[in-house]
Amino acid sequence: MPSSKPPIWRNDIDALAFQPEEHNGRCMVHRRAFRTLLRAMPSPRQCIEFFNAHQEAFQAAARAKLLRRQVATTANFHLTSRDVSRELKN
Repeated sequence: MPSSKPPIWRNDIDALAFQPEEHNGRCMVHRRAFRTLLRAMPSPRQCIEFFNAHQEAFQAAARAKLLRRQVATTANFHLTSRDVSRELKN
């Protein structure tokens, strides 16, 4: 299920930011995580395209991290390439 807000690229932290489902904070995925996932240094546009193509895996990774780390409902947090990779394999 797509999130209601589109992802944005944050140049200040070199990361994609998106709104996880049923969470009020933002989730960030740094370009270095995308580099690991894509096996090349991607442009911001390529990161957004990859996110859009695999949005369900990113949302599942965010849900899992929120539960595992008991992140507050308004807190921002980061996903690593490992977090996302786990869900891409499922």
